Amino acid sequence: MSEGKKKGKVVLAYSGGLDTSVSIPWLMDQGYEVVTMTADVGQQADNMDEINQRAVNIGAVTAHMLDLRRDMIENFIWPGLKANALYEGVYPLCSAYSRPIIAQALVYIAHKEGAVAVAHGCTGKGQDQVRLEICTNALDPALEVIAPVRDWHMTREDEMDYAQKHNVPVPTTVKSPYSLDDNIWGRACECGVLEDPWNKPPKGAYALTVDPLEATDKPSVIEITFEKGIPVAVDGKSLDCIELIDTLNKLAGAHGVGRIDMVENRLVGFKSREVYECPGAVTLITAHKALETITLSKDVMRAKSDIEKKFAELTYEGYWFSPLMEAVQAFVDKTQEVVSGTVRIHLYKGQAVVEGMKSKNAIYRYDLATYSEGDNFDHSAAVGFIKVWGLPIKTWTQAHTPKEATFERAGDKKLTGGSCAKAS
Repeated sequence: MSEGKKKGKVVLAYSGGLDTSVSIPWLMDQGYEVVTMTADVGQQADNMDEINQRAVNIGAVTAHMLDLRRDMIENFIWPGLKANALYEGVYPLCSAYSRPIIAQALVYIAHKEGAVAVAHGCTGKGQDQVRLEICTNALDPALEVIAPVRDWHMTREDEMDYAQKHNVPVPTTVKSPYSLDDNIWGRACECGVLEDPWNKPPKGAYALTVDPLEATDKPSVIEITFEKGIPVAVDGKSLDCIELIDTLNKLAGAHGVGRIDMVENRLVGFKSREVYECPGAVTLITAHKALETITLSKDVMRAKSDIEKKFAELTYEGYWFSPLMEAVQAFVDKTQEVVSGTVRIHLYKGQAVVEGMKSKNAIYRYDLATYSEGDNFDHSAAVGFIKVWGLPIKTWTQAHTPKEATFERAGDKKLTGGSCAKAS
């Protein structure tokens, strides 16, 4: 450690990879005592105890490991599911949900350790730096946020040399050609051949789903039960939130459900080609949206569609801990008081298709919808309704259209010598 002025403790969000591993001695050289925080958000990672020990071996004075899976589901994923949140109508926000809770954990450990700063391993090009720093500032504006990789301007080769000089163990596994991020809600894959949007994603880009063309020819039909917008059971069996998502990830993933290949508009100003795998998320959002169609009124659904877009944008852009998000969530929570029931989903060859739905709170009425025996709709009321509903248009036309107008339309002209006639 540098012999200069001691700056106090810094809490580093530590993954165990090269970037955050070399950040430990770098921060020590700046005069900080390094405390690490490793978050378990359901990622397919190394043994968490081994990661903690690696941090201590490199020089961290304390290494914390927090299991955040349940908190992430209950406080971030479920609110997003209730909002049917999809960024740009497609992306289920798997990576975006993990950043505010990681920031929350960093602040928690910083307060516990008496730290003066927190740190992360993001580059200056990514959007996670925005999410982590804005969320940290919202939770504790007094904490300094340090980004060693961004501020250091080192290449990966430079990092490797630095690691060797400081006896930092470098991962011996073959480096993936992609940039990967995963948690219990899904997996994000970018870089490599995916940077050219003309290239088809190779099989190696996927890990949670089978190729739909190679999926089993035998479909699966499952039933998902919701209570106030939150899934609580699969096929009638009550499941813990972690077990429920894990179960659906496996069931839907086996049928190739949840593959998303998109070019998204990043917050930092450029477009990025992303490949996501979210089998459980796609299945749950599909089911939840269907249940809302029989439990929410038309005007609430229309207003909620705008709110859902705003919810997704706020999450994506790092504004989770904002006054607007608080207000948006209050609206969504109110709508979900009646969203209880069961949805039947057909999983087959990459598709999750709704087959049926039922709810004790359903405002769908058979006697009003049917055209068969049992029809209780008052057909005679339609005449007056149409007159009143169309009155504004009728009045406008009467006031502004000359009586001699012919109302000729281009489509009404005879094809006697036009281009279409000649072509024929």
